Amino acid sequence: MEETLRILVVDDDEVDRMAVRRALMQAGVKMELSEAGDGNKALLALKNNTYDCVFLDYRLPDQDGLTLIHRLRASEIKVPLVVLTAQGDEQIAVELMKAGATDYLAKSRVSSETLAQVLRNAIRVYRAEMQASLALQQLRESHEQLIRKNQELERQRQQIQLQNFKLIEASRLKTQFLASMSHELRTPMNAIIGFSQILLRPKFGQLTHQQRDMIERILNNGKHLLMLLNEVLDFSKLESGRLELKAELFNLKTVVNATIAEIQSLAEAKKLSLQVQINLENPWIFNDSVRVRQILVNLLSNAIKFTEAGSIWVEVKELSGNRVAIAVRDTGIGIATKDFKHIFEAFRQVDQSITRKYPGTGLGLAIIDSLVRIMGGTICIESQLGIGSMFKVELPRQISSPDEAGKVPALNVDGENIFFSAHNPHQSSPQSRPTSTKYPNLKL
Repeated sequence: MEETLRILVVDDDEVDRMAVRRALMQAGVKMELSEAGDGNKALLALKNNTYDCVFLDYRLPDQDGLTLIHRLRASEIKVPLVVLTAQGDEQIAVELMKAGATDYLAKSRVSSETLAQVLRNAIRVYRAEMQASLALQQLRESHEQLIRKNQELERQRQQIQLQNFKLIEASRLKTQFLASMSHELRTPMNAIIGFSQILLRPKFGQLTHQQRDMIERILNNGKHLLMLLNEVLDFSKLESGRLELKAELFNLKTVVNATIAEIQSLAEAKKLSLQVQINLENPWIFNDSVRVRQILVNLLSNAIKFTEAGSIWVEVKELSGNRVAIAVRDTGIGIATKDFKHIFEAFRQVDQSITRKYPGTGLGLAIIDSLVRIMGGTICIESQLGIGSMFKVELPRQISSPDEAGKVPALNVDGENIFFSAHNPHQSSPQSRPTSTKYPNLKL
């Protein structure tokens, strides 16, 4: 052993102490050796000094070795203990080992080889025990830290859960408020629109040019405000899950053409070209015609709003898998790629400033996205800043009916019943034919 070991020999017999000293010196152990003649002196020495090993005689004049070991452990003094026993004390040595002794050696076997070997083993075992004890202590501390962290995480989880409940309740109250206010405001707004239309009728008297202009402004602004209120009401219903589709069999070509006719004046007011191409072998679909029209109106209104010059194209075509596609393309301001992920968020507009050029609630695309998803369809966007945008909606030709699963009611057209079955919703009616109108080709 290269290190210098501090060793304490506790024995009331000086001859036995000398024998231990001589054996260790003969074994070449580098050491600083101290001696104690009884248990009290040994205890005092161990309290005031640190030793690498203690050789302890079992039979001391003031107390036996077992008592001294218990006192050492009670004082939390930890040191390798080798008990030196007389012949025939092996059973006692076992008890000492159970009490905390590291090893034992009969005095009759004390020699340089045996004593050095016992010393090395005792120190090695003691250090291994200390390392294991330290690892166990660290494990306990880590376990306690994990318990504390788990408790803290549980407390935070409960706080987050409470906050979520509060947010859900606040969202519910907000949705309820929006629906209530939108509904309440629509009644007087309909009255304003209705009376404005009455005043414009010739039978109620001739109006001056200035009077007519003012009433028309009231009417137009009332319609615009009603449209905004309807958007808020629809959004509140979608958000609360209370909006239900009213599926029916209708002619998609007819709905698209009627919608285009209604929107045409808005495009003409901005001198925009509005072109339509409908390629449907079978125009009949089973869906909510009002909501399909709403999707198209919102897409066209956006295209007109954000296009200052150029054209707007609408294309409707059939897709594989019993689906139809409606695409609206414009030559407007376009949308930056970085804004694509936000474009369908409620109340979100690319320009969020109060003085933005293009007003609105920011709900149009959010409503479209929700309606399309409810219908089991998809919506995608292609756009470049300064060049234009294209919104493409894909819808299933037939959505599930809340009244009758798998079978759609028959519709009588020109004396013939048209049926769609759940297995063949793509079936063509005798009246179905592709449109003959010619428009520039659009790429969907």
